[in-house]
Amino acid sequence: MSEVKVNKITPTANCGTVTLGDSGDTIAIPAGVTLTSGGALQNSGTITNTGTITGVAITGTIDNQVNWQTTVKTSTFTASAGEGYFLNTTSGAFTINLPASPSAGDLVGIKDYANTADTNNITIGRNGSNIEGVANDFVISVEGGSITLIFVDATKGWLSTAAAKASDIITPEFVTATGGTITTSGDFKIHTFTGPGTFCVSNAGNPAGSEAVDYLVVAGAGGGGTGGGGGAGAGGYRTTFPSPGCNAGAFPISATAYPITVGGGGTGGSFPVNPSANTAGSNSIFSTITSAGGGKGGNDGASDAGTGGSGGGGGQTASSGAAGNTPPVSPPQGNPGGNAITGSLDNRPTGGGGGAGATGTTGVTNIAGGGGAGLSNSITGSSVGYAGGGGGGTGSLANFAGSTDPTFGGGPGGKGTASGTSGTANRGSGGGGGAGSGGGTGGGGGSGIVVIRYKFQ
Repeated sequence: MSEVKVNKITPTANCGTVTLGDSGDTIAIPAGVTLTSGGALQNSGTITNTGTITGVAITGTIDNQVNWQTTVKTSTFTASAGEGYFLNTTSGAFTINLPASPSAGDLVGIKDYANTADTNNITIGRNGSNIEGVANDFVISVEGGSITLIFVDATKGWLSTAAAKASDIITPEFVTATGGTITTSGDFKIHTFTGPGTFCVSNAGNPAGSEAVDYLVVAGAGGGGTGGGGGAGAGGYRTTFPSPGCNAGAFPISATAYPITVGGGGTGGSFPVNPSANTAGSNSIFSTITSAGGGKGGNDGASDAGTGGSGGGGGQTASSGAAGNTPPVSPPQGNPGGNAITGSLDNRPTGGGGGAGATGTTGVTNIAGGGGAGLSNSITGSSVGYAGGGGGGTGSLANFAGSTDPTFGGGPGGKGTASGTSGTANRGSGGGGGAGSGGGTGGGGGSGIVVIRYKFQ
């Protein structure tokens, strides 16, 4: 087979037949060439049309027969055979009805003009004929979707000869941003903020590349109580990671500057007991996402355990632990603190602070409550534990003070006259409660962290 390139055809009579090439040849009509004939063009091969054909009756096969209309459609209409249409559904969904009495070989082209078909669908009305062999209308619900349909016969009706979506043809663009400490893990870039800063997005990307991020936002934890103080609650823990779609991001962003707030940890309680000395942790913020600071641990005799991302544990004299997930969000950002129980002067087990993964433990005889477990997250590329509750403090007669799972950074409580241990910095983990026999201060809360991750290549 060969390719016959046509530059100019001028029939001597306007009623004859012009035959181009042999069977199997490809007839190429270049751009800028007009092929005009009042007779018939006998084509036994394939005609590829990048030029113009007018008034020609063709037997055989020709590519690109759809004549695309330049007027963009914005409301329901009926298509004509041989035409292609750009449909703009920005203002709302509508229907393109296929021709009512099609003939074999009729073509109709459809293209989502504004990449809005995923939100406002394009309905393809069958108008009495089958589509893909069934008597149903079809819907384009993919952003940037396009399709070319050809009518075959009454059984199959209209069949698709070409279909695509915008991401198949547009150049991928990826999120581009600055701010924080930047690392990479495979195809993903990670911005870590351990203090205030700005996540500045210069390119919001597109569907073919990336256009969303994942986040981890952990608030500062509360400070532990004293004089037999309860463990402090962990900072609120909110994340989209891991996200659907191979962790390509679940939080859409724009090309703008996002101020970042990283919450500090609360102050641990002092001795002699001063209920106002220990404090809650501070909030961490990214865009519309706010994680609440962890509640402070309760102090001896004060019944003042604080609510927060996770709640503080009750201090000695049988006070109750405080609520977590305050203010409420879904999924919950934390859990309540555990309760204290009554005991002798030197043995009044207190409650542990709540953690992101579990409620703080209530004290039992001779054992102060442990801090609630946190949660592990691999958004940075490796698994790290965050937002564990602080352990409760206890007197000298108890077997041991409130413990925590060190995986999540919560501070253990003090025993006898010992102070509670502070929560780990930038993990949002609660401080341990001070001892119940006098002298032990509460541990400070661990500061929070904000991590943002996106696909960059």
